[in-house]
Amino acid sequence: MNTPTLLVLSAALTCMSTNAPAQNMTSSRQSISYHSVSMQGLDIFYREAGPVNAPTVLLLHGFPSSSRMWEPLLPLLADKYHLIAPDYPGFGNSSAPSPSNFEYTFDNLARVIDELTTRLGITSYVLFMQDYGGPVGFRMALAHPERVRAIIIQNAVAHEQGLSPLWETRRKYWADPVHELEKLKANFTSFEATRQRHIGSSPDPDRYDPDTWTDEYAFLTRPGQAEIQTTLFLDYRTNVASYPRWQNWLREVQPSTLVVWGKYDLSFTVAGATAYADDVLKAEIHILGAGHFALDEATDQIASLVRNFLERLARFQN
Repeated sequence: MNTPTLLVLSAALTCMSTNAPAQNMTSSRQSISYHSVSMQGLDIFYREAGPVNAPTVLLLHGFPSSSRMWEPLLPLLADKYHLIAPDYPGFGNSSAPSPSNFEYTFDNLARVIDELTTRLGITSYVLFMQDYGGPVGFRMALAHPERVRAIIIQNAVAHEQGLSPLWETRRKYWADPVHELEKLKANFTSFEATRQRHIGSSPDPDRYDPDTWTDEYAFLTRPGQAEIQTTLFLDYRTNVASYPRWQNWLREVQPSTLVVWGKYDLSFTVAGATAYADDVLKAEIHILGAGHFALDEATDQIASLVRNFLERLARFQN
């Protein structure tokens, strides 16, 4: 007897829902756009969001991701900030020439992204660095310290204590790349390593989208990528050698610094996060229940911390 009433009520609610005024609904992604710039014989892809006359945040991605990793965050910052997220050469939608035609070093990646900012007329920015974004961003900061308004660090290491035991295999590759290559691939570029880079030691693996590591592994297995990525990673040893220089810059400049760090990261330890407090006295450090790619699990928390940091920065610098 009650069934027809429930059906009528359900139908009425459906009608009310479908008749909601569409003109009052706006997409939070409406300001995101996708571009490519030709430079140095390369096509460099970048994502852009937010008003161009707003303060710029330059978002530098990690391995083996691309600017795509920033997609969850862009709509949450684009109302007040100009966001530029490039793909490095060899990554994402940027050109990926063979190592015989392009020098895959972190020095060179930094030079390319630095030229991109010049092409785009960006002379002042907040650096938001994750993983490989740290080596790229710190090189840019040392080359042009006057451009850096502040730094935001998300699982990007600048201290030896931030490197976990996983790096023992990686150091052996640096010492003997020919004989240690296969062990490096298992440790660093295999499907399981790509998956574990996201999940880490998280107690909630069901919160992670498997498409992220499936897509990244598909990228890693594209023709030519094995040589590109192992060549670039051989140069990673120059980053470790540069840690003292980066630390000296932090101590001398004392940039406004926000650290948001996923504690479930198997590659970069929490000690790598807290170490920044030894260099920047007023560094703001937050240890999050997330992994290496902390936006996988803590998007809203990171967005809130970043917005608060940027708002305080604007008040202080104005």
